[in-house]
Amino acid sequence: MTTREITDLEQTYVLGTYARAPFVLDHGQGCWVYDTDGAAYLDCMAGIAVNALGHADPELVAVLTEQAGKLWHVSNLYHSAPQARLAQKLCETSFADRVFFCNSGAEANEGALKFARKWAHDTYGPEKSAIVAFTGAFHGRTFGALAVTPREKYQAPFRPLLPGVRIAPFNDLAGTEAVMGDDVCAVIVEPVQGEGGIHPATPAFLAGLRELCDRHHALLIFDEIQCGLGRTGALWAYQGYGVTPDLLTAAKPLAGGLPMGAVLMTEAVADVMHPGDHGSTFAGGPLVASVAEAVLARVSDPAFLADVAAKGAYLRERLEEINSPHITEVRGVGLMLGADLDIPAADVVVAGYRHGLLMVNAGSNILRLVPPLVISREEIDLLVERLSGVFKEL
Repeated sequence: MTTREITDLEQTYVLGTYARAPFVLDHGQGCWVYDTDGAAYLDCMAGIAVNALGHADPELVAVLTEQAGKLWHVSNLYHSAPQARLAQKLCETSFADRVFFCNSGAEANEGALKFARKWAHDTYGPEKSAIVAFTGAFHGRTFGALAVTPREKYQAPFRPLLPGVRIAPFNDLAGTEAVMGDDVCAVIVEPVQGEGGIHPATPAFLAGLRELCDRHHALLIFDEIQCGLGRTGALWAYQGYGVTPDLLTAAKPLAGGLPMGAVLMTEAVADVMHPGDHGSTFAGGPLVASVAEAVLARVSDPAFLADVAAKGAYLRERLEEINSPHITEVRGVGLMLGADLDIPAADVVVAGYRHGLLMVNAGSNILRLVPPLVISREEIDLLVERLSGVFKEL
């Protein structure tokens, strides 16, 4: 099929909720993807911070192929070895005692919110149900996750949403304290805001949230769906802050591009959940879990993480060298960087296609760079060279 035939077919039959690029991607290798017309693009967004090990990684392909020949799906009514081993590894590499598997980041946040309310209900009673979230947050588009994503254009058409949510100013401890109370069951926060513009939380803010939660007997939930699993140069972003949550949500890179999410939790939270309290037909199946095992083994290697941190510092340094008046600030952690622009970021993304770059925005004026964690320094240099050409063109 031609590019035009494919796009016409999609526009006829697929619900139009995405503004898509004007080409059709066909295959990829490493940090490169190729469209149906043969054009090559350096991937600087990794499927929105998903493809941590790039495209068509030989080890992941081999693991996937082997498991596909054995067992794809059995449901969670039965045990499977890949899920058990993955849960063990997630707990051993984090604060967690237990893991609940799901299929996406939004599902993970829905689960974490439910678990927090169940914990508060069983421990303190039904009046302790309020949830605190923050300005600039993005936690997903399902009803509970949407309620803690304070963006008018996302929320307005779908109200009424989940009640009991209070919004506090991000990185403002005094403002957060003003909305806290003993009726709060949980505080949910991204250690590094992704969709909100690549805004890292300050260490003092996260430490202060931990203290506030302890004071009011509330759970602290870290949404690490985008910033977790090596993206910041630590396996989990909380480890770089030295602040430990009660629950942590993970998803995007967990299964290397296959749909998988997880809620990591302490034993105290797990103890209130019983068979039948929550569930999922597809979650943690042997196919995705086997791939996630391989991803986690690679990404959790200390040498791999040190390299991510070094390459993140190098990318930030190179971005700051771009001589363009359109870039007003570069910020972020590891290979999760954002550039504030004085022009629409969408214009840069579209111009990037002509220069062989795949990029994504994070808000109207913020260019987000979240390449595969395996990007090389030579590819970083090429990224900066091509991006400089984009700004000169604009």
